[in-house]
Amino acid sequence: MKNKSNILWGIVLIVIGIIWGINSLGIVHINIFFKGWWTLFIIVPSIIGIIKNVREFSNYVWLLLGVVLLLCTRGILSFELIRKLLLPAILVIVGISFIFKNITSEKISKKMKNIDTDGMEIYVASFSENKVKLVGDEFKNANLDSTFGNIKFDISQCNIDEDKIIKASAIFAGVEIIVPQNVNVRVKSTNIFGGTSNKIKDNKSDEKHTVYIESFAMFGGVTIR
Repeated sequence: MKNKSNILWGIVLIVIGIIWGINSLGIVHINIFFKGWWTLFIIVPSIIGIIKNVREFSNYVWLLLGVVLLLCTRGILSFELIRKLLLPAILVIVGISFIFKNITSEKISKKMKNIDTDGMEIYVASFSENKVKLVGDEFKNANLDSTFGNIKFDISQCNIDEDKIIKASAIFAGVEIIVPQNVNVRVKSTNIFGGTSNKIKDNKSDEKHTVYIESFAMFGGVTIR
């Protein structure tokens, strides 16, 4: 997915370079600095973000914002109208995001209840670093608890023959989870001044087992790759 992002940015830069070049040679004149051109710095990254991850709701919000600002600068919409509708729009967007997130979380929670978590291993990092690498059949289920520390949990070489659960907590800390390529990944996250980043390509397949990750990040981050 990173390669696809690089390709898209490469295409954008090539197009800008070509237009700039033919303008400089006087072949044609294409004004790339049109009124409202700066909104492309919002619109283009948002489109690339959607292509990378169609399920990331924030990308759609940024795209909508960029398009609205472009229309305002072009005189199609009024900034005064946008000012009046800004707060109601924010409330609607936040409400929609809560609804979709709640629906997704409930689906994941129901599936997680059917997974046997007996024998779940606990890994802790408190004011320290804990690097864990499991191979073969060593991985069962795991609880990762990092406070003012860092945990790197690598199960990329494990055999996943059934659905598994990983619970990760990062408080003023970081947790990195590396999963095998032949699994689905589903994430249920709660973030308070922190974030959970799932860098796994969304390629759901019934033929693959799923690793369910329930993350909590407060002033910290959980990364899945």
